[in-house]
Amino acid sequence: MRSRRANGEGSIFPYRNGFAAYVWITTPSGKRQRKYVYGRTREIVHSRWVELTRKAARGPVGTKVPTAGQFLHRWLEDTVAPNLAPLTYATYESHVKNYIEPGIGAMRLDRLRVADVQAWLNRLATQCQCCAQGKDARRALRGTARCCAVGQCCHRVASSRTVKDIRTVLRSGLNSAVRQELLDRNVAQLVQIPKQRKRKLVPWTSEEARRILESARSDSDPLYAAYVLVLVLGLRKGEVLGLSWEAVNFGQGTLVPDHQLQRVRRSLLYRETKTEASDAWLPMPDIVAAARPSGVYSRTGNGRLPARSGSRRTTCRR
Repeated sequence: MRSRRANGEGSIFPYRNGFAAYVWITTPSGKRQRKYVYGRTREIVHSRWVELTRKAARGPVGTKVPTAGQFLHRWLEDTVAPNLAPLTYATYESHVKNYIEPGIGAMRLDRLRVADVQAWLNRLATQCQCCAQGKDARRALRGTARCCAVGQCCHRVASSRTVKDIRTVLRSGLNSAVRQELLDRNVAQLVQIPKQRKRKLVPWTSEEARRILESARSDSDPLYAAYVLVLVLGLRKGEVLGLSWEAVNFGQGTLVPDHQLQRVRRSLLYRETKTEASDAWLPMPDIVAAARPSGVYSRTGNGRLPARSGSRRTTCRR
């Protein structure tokens, strides 16, 4: 004898090798229509029907759900590119293209489960990326085959830091999907990844730094001034490369690292520094002032150095 239907189960019906059900929803465009759910058993369909009913009660429901790869590429172009730095965009795009899309990109966005993401991240820590990303096939075309292409796998797996960064990109993308009401929860927040070991850095002593600078100066190293800026003022590499004469005031003995130079793929970007705190004027000790090339520039009345002839600031775009 057939069991009684559960409350609200009247729209479940046999369909092919399982069951199906529908819920009346309102699409983002305001149109009313049916949306179907499917499953092998009545219990599975009923749980999906209940979940869809709750979504329909909260607001509009999309009728077409993209795959994880399709959504992440759209998220990169519509959200990341206009709002974040070009280098951040390039890094995110690289993780999506090389790791996320080959692993779970073909899965429908709303069918991503914690177990799926967890299993994929676990594989990244053991799978040779030369093989997984097809690098061997491209090398074979150029006649430089190695690793798995010649039967000697190099076992170049993703590091714990890389796995963490990949999870961060996926979590950020799925957060956007939650805000757009395409997902109810972010499964990337629920997975576990290997704990990254923090290694203690051993900085140079003041005596070691002094010997390095003295050696560079005695050898007339063209990067001596850059070494001084890094060791004395703690500037980053990009800030040193982006420093212009307009940002140096010899009269007051100060400088401001308000721009940086970055390499993004094959382009050089001359951009503002990452945070407003980086734009603070810094005192310039005598060793920094003395590190400038001698006999090339002379002081002006206001203590600044004139810019080189024809050296206008330009910003390279991605």
